[in-house]
Amino acid sequence: MKKVEIYTTMFCPFCARAKKLLNSKGIAYKEIDVTVSGDLREEMTRRAKGAYTVPQIFVEDVHIGDSDYIQMLDENGKLDNILGIS
Repeated sequence: MKKVEIYTTMFCPFCARAKKLLNSKGIAYKEIDVTVSGDLREEMTRRAKGAYTVPQIFVEDVHIGDSDYIQMLDENGKLDNILGIS
């Protein structure tokens, strides 16, 4: 299984949506909560090449995108391949 990381904040509906999609596919992921950590948010923004909204999703240390983007990848049939479950 590929390493999946998702940067989130509390009470974020987009984060919940992304996690729900990953959970529905049986994907284990590391959740990194940036709610109160400026250092972790800065790390996320650096890794995501300037993206500062949550969630930001990484697979094998490659930035995949946000909730809308992984939903689009799933609708286009590309997400399973990225996650290594196709």
